[in-house]
Amino acid sequence: MMESLDTAKLLFEEKPLHTPSLTELRDVLANGLKSCFATVNVEVVECPDLSKAPFHLAGSGLNGSPVLVEIGGPPYLLPLVDRTKLYDVVSVAKRALHDDRKAFVVLGAGAGPFPLVGSNCEGMYNLRYTPPGTVVSESHLAMVTSEQEVVVRKIPSTDTRCALLANLLVAEGNAGPVLKVSCKRRTGNKDFIASIRTCLDERYGEQTVGLGGVFLLQAGKAKQHVMSPFSNAPIHTEEQLNEWLNFYDMPAPLINVGTLVTNECELDLRLQHFHSFSTHGHGGHYHIDTTPEVVEYEGYFVAGERIVRVDKPVNTHKFGRD
Repeated sequence: MMESLDTAKLLFEEKPLHTPSLTELRDVLANGLKSCFATVNVEVVECPDLSKAPFHLAGSGLNGSPVLVEIGGPPYLLPLVDRTKLYDVVSVAKRALHDDRKAFVVLGAGAGPFPLVGSNCEGMYNLRYTPPGTVVSESHLAMVTSEQEVVVRKIPSTDTRCALLANLLVAEGNAGPVLKVSCKRRTGNKDFIASIRTCLDERYGEQTVGLGGVFLLQAGKAKQHVMSPFSNAPIHTEEQLNEWLNFYDMPAPLINVGTLVTNECELDLRLQHFHSFSTHGHGGHYHIDTTPEVVEYEGYFVAGERIVRVDKPVNTHKFGRD
């Protein structure tokens, strides 16, 4: 079994995020999203129990010192994979929270634990940790077979590794107020998350605002990709990358977990990254809905208080981040 990197030896960089009140964020999105969707409803609500259907999260809430964490990045996958980049999500989360005695939840998108299945895969991270060492995982991975079919399976609670890259929300998992964003019938040309991110970017400019959480594609279909097995040939361009990726139209309902930030905050950040899983065998990296006339979204988000950058690549590039 391949061991994950020693978290204590990884470089952690940290910056505070601008955290507007939820009511202010509500107003910004309620106004801005009207140009993106025919029906928009943004509220501040008490977080429902997200461990129940239709969300199926490992924890019930999203509150309690929410931190956005970005691990690694596409330069560890492209042009050629660095198989040494294997991280322990629980250890990273403990260090990001500055307290290994706290319970917490982890939600987000990343490359899956390839040693578990012997192949490159997408990871949908969704776990709850309770001291001194109990992990309840509802995490999933998605991989393609030799017949180009997608297989989605649970990641066991005994495996808390991610590979190469990840964008995660880490929080204590408490109940409390959250931002509920409901949209129907897309009229703009950007996906649900990019629409939210653009509204925030236009309002806050150089101030970095970040959100993390979960959204449900309730109706319609979404364009999603699942990575192929690691490439033996270098991938240098978006065109080569798209040939290597496998794209699918996947049907609702899809449960998407991940994060967004309005700018890179001088930390070489990925601006948005959400992966989906489902109860019907579909999952992957969310791009955009393909049925704008019927699509419906419902999301629950919290604003991150800090961004923690883990093992930032020294030699970086900007492709492979959509």
